[in-house]
Amino acid sequence: MEHQLGLPVLYTFRRCPYAMRARLAIVAAGLKVEVRELVLRAKPAHMLEISPKGTVPVLWLRDGTVIDESLDVMQWAVNQSLPADWLVLNAEQQQQCDEWIALLDGEFKRNLDRYKYPHRYHTETYTCDPLEHRAACEKILVQWNSVLEQQGPFLFGSQPSFADYAILPFVRQFRIADEVWFDTVPGYAALKLWLTAFLQSPLLEQAMVKFSPWQPGDAPFTFPG
Repeated sequence: MEHQLGLPVLYTFRRCPYAMRARLAIVAAGLKVEVRELVLRAKPAHMLEISPKGTVPVLWLRDGTVIDESLDVMQWAVNQSLPADWLVLNAEQQQQCDEWIALLDGEFKRNLDRYKYPHRYHTETYTCDPLEHRAACEKILVQWNSVLEQQGPFLFGSQPSFADYAILPFVRQFRIADEVWFDTVPGYAALKLWLTAFLQSPLLEQAMVKFSPWQPGDAPFTFPG
């Protein structure tokens, strides 16, 4: 297996929020990669060889280094080229960013999965209540809404940052679970403005370009195109 375009290779799945935030950072940093879109039920042998855990994103660098955690892919992109409009976080802001992302990837994501896919968690003795898990997510969204009310339009003020683009794909997923409810429920005005600006952004449009599922032997594609 080769880097056909002389670029890092990114294994990705368009709708996965982890892969989405990795692609957002790549686009924002002005970088190029060779993209390989997956069908999750038929993961390429090469991807599983270099990253046996079998989750996306997986970034395979030209020197053979494999980066297979989404936050690490984001950090790699930012280290290559800090996006011009992104805020450089000070030590206090970085600590807050890390705490928010830990909350997102832990408690929020756990409850988001059970809200969006309750049938996956039903057992003979337990019926997963999606509204219970939606309420658990809301406790976290209330915190971010309050921050945005006080210092928006982004989490750290007037400029976007690593924190915004690490978190927004998952808030997008939360909305998708019940768009009518989310769009009409009161109390999240600042959060909704933040999310709407993201949904309408050229950055997201570039990050969500569709590619045909990749198979060995296919002509390579550059991302972003």
